[in-house]
Amino acid sequence: MRRKEDLTREIDSLKEHLPDWAARLLDIVRAPHAVWVRVPLAIVLMAGGFVGFLPILGFWMLPLGLALLAVDLPFMRPPMARLLAFINGKLAKA
Repeated sequence: MRRKEDLTREIDSLKEHLPDWAARLLDIVRAPHAVWVRVPLAIVLMAGGFVGFLPILGFWMLPLGLALLAVDLPFMRPPMARLLAFINGKLAKA
């Protein structure tokens, strides 16, 4: 169960760097009952990340989609927790 706790801690740390509206939206999407919203949203974000060379869409969408998917897929939690720890470390230094 430690993996889920690590991911949750890193997502909570990332929320501190987000605007208020984005942090609230992240809380809504991470709620246990929001799995029917979270998984399709993650797939759409990853698809948008693959076509990141187009205007408005960006490569930033791919890791965000993977992070949302990691909430529901246990095997993705450790790598996403490490990636978010790296990103949080960089944001803390900035």
